[in-house]
Amino acid sequence: QLQLGESGGGLVQPGGSLRLSCAASGFTLDMYAIGWFRQAPGKEREGISCIRLNSGSTNTAESLKDRVTISRDNAKNTVYLEMNSLKPEDTAVYYCAAYHTNIPLCSISRRPYIYWGQGTQVTVSS
Repeated sequence: QLQLGESGGGLVQPGGSLRLSCAASGFTLDMYAIGWFRQAPGKEREGISCIRLNSGSTNTAESLKDRVTISRDNAKNTVYLEMNSLKPEDTAVYYCAAYHTNIPLCSISRRPYIYWGQGTQVTVSS
């Protein structure tokens, strides 16, 4: 049973940074893509960034490229999302998700993602 678990959320001051972790279990990540999404109250779930686990190739939303870094540790079956210069509008529940693919470029659209974590709350406030 493939499972994903997010951690690292919490309260962060504006201008601060955080690192979220997505730990995967029940499968090896080689042929999967892992993506990070977020959903603020009353808004659609938004794709942030994704990574192909065998190649390390990434795809990040244009609006977030200067503040976001995605990385992986295949030995730990874990993907990380680092965000800096956080703003109150970054407040949301952050989710990681996975899908099986052999296409080199991963997607930051919700559509191909089959497996989802439970989410971790990030609140940016002073």
